[in-house]
Amino acid sequence: MGFRGRKVWLWRWRRNPLRRPTDVVEAWVVLGAWICTVLAGLLGGWTAAHAVQHGVSRERAEWRPTVALVARKAPGTYAAPAGDAKNAGRPPGTGHPPGTGHPPGTGHPSSAGQPTATGGDGRARAESAVRVWTKVAWTAPDGSTHTGQVRVRPGSPPGTPVSVWTDPQGRLVTRPATDAQARTRVMVIGGLVGVTAAALPLVGGRVLRRRLEERSMDRWAAEWARFGPLWGRKTW
Repeated sequence: MGFRGRKVWLWRWRRNPLRRPTDVVEAWVVLGAWICTVLAGLLGGWTAAHAVQHGVSRERAEWRPTVALVARKAPGTYAAPAGDAKNAGRPPGTGHPPGTGHPPGTGHPSSAGQPTATGGDGRARAESAVRVWTKVAWTAPDGSTHTGQVRVRPGSPPGTPVSVWTDPQGRLVTRPATDAQARTRVMVIGGLVGVTAAALPLVGGRVLRRRLEERSMDRWAAEWARFGPLWGRKTW
């Protein structure tokens, strides 16, 4: 094992007779690469985070909820909302008529006093959570009619109102991000862009430093091949 002396920090910046011009160039390359890495990472991350935050704020200001109507019957069987299991499988408005003495979700009077299945509410809630894709139509603020695909309750008949989100041009969009979602989006995108921006000068500096080291080693090899054999000769 070869002997290794104590590591000297910043030796390229100190005056000594063994320091070569390439060592000074390499020192400036390392310093410049680290400065560019830090600045690029901070500037890139801040710019991306600011752009994402501005986009989220604009979405909240411009996107509006709109009432759309189902254009054609949705696939499947209509699932009544939770708490109205008696009307499951019927389209809206076909349950017990008002004034008949049967509140929604109750059975026939003859079933009064009979125990109710404990899993009925759970099944009703599960069915109400199911959504299928179907075509809906809505009117934009400028009066134009638009159509698109959204998720609705299975079996929803034509004309069923559905709440959708649209932009100022009337195009279908998603619900704007919440505060927690916006913070997560800003941190994730800002961090990724910052790391990517910082990696460019870091990798470039390492490649340039490697080229300088290879060039120095080639020069050392050439000088050693020239003067090395002279060391074995007697000088007296």
